[in-house]
Amino acid sequence: MTAKPQHYDVIRKPVITEKATMASEANAVVFEVSMDAVKPQIKAAVEELFGVKVKAVNTTVTKGKQKRFRGIKGRRADVKKAYVTLEEGNTIDVTTGL
Repeated sequence: MTAKPQHYDVIRKPVITEKATMASEANAVVFEVSMDAVKPQIKAAVEELFGVKVKAVNTTVTKGKQKRFRGIKGRRADVKKAYVTLEEGNTIDVTTGL
């Protein structure tokens, strides 16, 4: 399997939070993905990059918040996350790099 360069554009980084750790107990992994990525692209990228079989992909879009820094108003970027459920017997260790 050869990973295509566009797969690295689809998947940005793994999300390591308390909720993502709880999802990993249900054989799921959470990734931050590009805003224009669709579920079939995400599934293909995960299968190619990590060599696993994907059962399902669910996505969420978190809108960026208005924040202040030293009195200057700013806005955090919108983030799209993909909850990737893996087939039985497949695992991804997100603590190691690609």
